[in-house]
Amino acid sequence: MDNASCYNPSSFILLGIPGLEAFHVWIGIPFCAIYVVAIAGNGILLYLIAVEYSLHEPMFFFLSMLATTDLILSTATVPKLLNNLWLGFQEISFSGCLTQMFFLHFSFVVDSAILLAMAFHRYVAICFSLRYTTILNPQLIVKLMVTIVVRSFLIIVPDVFLVRRLPFCRTRIIPHTYCEHIGIARLSSADISINIWYRFAVPPMTVVSDVIFIGVSYIFILRAVFQLSSQDARQKALSTCGSHICVILMFYTPAAFSVLAHRFGHSVPQNVLILFANFYVVIPPALNHIAYGVKTKQIHEKFVLLFSFQKKQ
Repeated sequence: MDNASCYNPSSFILLGIPGLEAFHVWIGIPFCAIYVVAIAGNGILLYLIAVEYSLHEPMFFFLSMLATTDLILSTATVPKLLNNLWLGFQEISFSGCLTQMFFLHFSFVVDSAILLAMAFHRYVAICFSLRYTTILNPQLIVKLMVTIVVRSFLIIVPDVFLVRRLPFCRTRIIPHTYCEHIGIARLSSADISINIWYRFAVPPMTVVSDVIFIGVSYIFILRAVFQLSSQDARQKALSTCGSHICVILMFYTPAAFSVLAHRFGHSVPQNVLILFANFYVVIPPALNHIAYGVKTKQIHEKFVLLFSFQKKQ
């Protein structure tokens, strides 16, 4: 194979879920159902936030960002997964693979930053309720949004260049259903120590710092809540944090489990790890909007009103 084609391969082959090829058609059914729930739920949520003036508040702005990122995360992986499992289309172009890899990791870092911004929102709303509108003004919200996107882009875009510099003369078969940084890098016969160092150091440490700041925010929130004299006021303040805490647990718990399984679970079958990795990119996007729809009174009311109106029509 000539050197030019090594550094500019035309395509890769995604094997799907090795060892479970006979069940690929059946495995695709729950993934398709969950994806439909994610698309429909997040789409409706974005529509409600866009058209309802009463939802034009900082919390719902952050929630719309989370819904948009969830759509990006699931759409970057599930359509190609279903093409693979149902139609046997395993080939993906080199540029398509890099694009999928970028949006997969980019959306993960953006999600983490949004959860931190939402924790900051809860902190201001509970600890500085009298100055809420002054602190969380539209200018600050826009700055936070731009910061989240720019920070995530600068953290993930080096992944693309770290992969593009590698030669792929040995094999182009990826034993997975989607392209991710280290999975691609391991196909190269070149030294990938820089890829490993960057992928397992910079983005994770960014997410870890987000988790730390979220934890600090909730320490201050809980201290302020338990200083309230009224039991009803304490319960109301805690209930406003319920949906956010649910989303935090749904996002970080599977991610932590996946990291630990890959690091220490050497006896875990590869197909189990791949299945879990796929559920991780579809389940949080499908459940996040449900958590907020159930826990947030304004969204629940607007959602019921929307479908009640459609039934009358």
